[in-house]
Amino acid sequence: MTGPVNATVSDRVFNLPNMLSFLRLLLVPVFLVLLALGEDAWALVVLSISSFTDWLDGFLARRWNQITRLGQLLDPAADRLYIFAALIGLAWRDLVPWWIVLVVVGRDLFLLALGIVLANFGFGPLPVHQLGKVATFCLFYALPMLMLGQAFPQLEWWSQPVGWAFGIWGAFLYWWAGIIYAIEAMRVIRLPRVSEGVSSDTLER
Repeated sequence: MTGPVNATVSDRVFNLPNMLSFLRLLLVPVFLVLLALGEDAWALVVLSISSFTDWLDGFLARRWNQITRLGQLLDPAADRLYIFAALIGLAWRDLVPWWIVLVVVGRDLFLLALGIVLANFGFGPLPVHQLGKVATFCLFYALPMLMLGQAFPQLEWWSQPVGWAFGIWGAFLYWWAGIIYAIEAMRVIRLPRVSEGVSSDTLER
């Protein structure tokens, strides 16, 4: 019985969609180094490859019915790491102020603390709010626009204003979603525990 079970688990972990997600993660340090060195065009190439693999692993997972919990965790983790890498690389070159890095990273640390509080009360993670998805999209769109102006100066006149508009709006929505998460977390914590068998009302949704 052990062999087939382990094989099944292995197949779920090492299926092609998950391997593409791992590839995205492996490209994060490459992206960061290229950006920090000022190789913006090559950094955009790496980011484009990552974006394509992001679309491809989601398409294949749905097409082949290989959606796994690991894949659902890897994809948003990769998105956040690319956002962090882009922010750090641009801030390192003084192209964006460090306070923006602190705003974005601070929000995720805030959510991490909320997750620990929920876990201490026996609850699982909260479902992803749509506003958080919009905020992530804005940031994920803003940073390549800022990089585009550095890689191709002739495009800077429009890519920079558009990038900054999306970046500031995305940072605002990022924290707005964080506040909504905090309010929802407080609501969940105050819920009466019906039975020991239910660990989180958020997991039942």
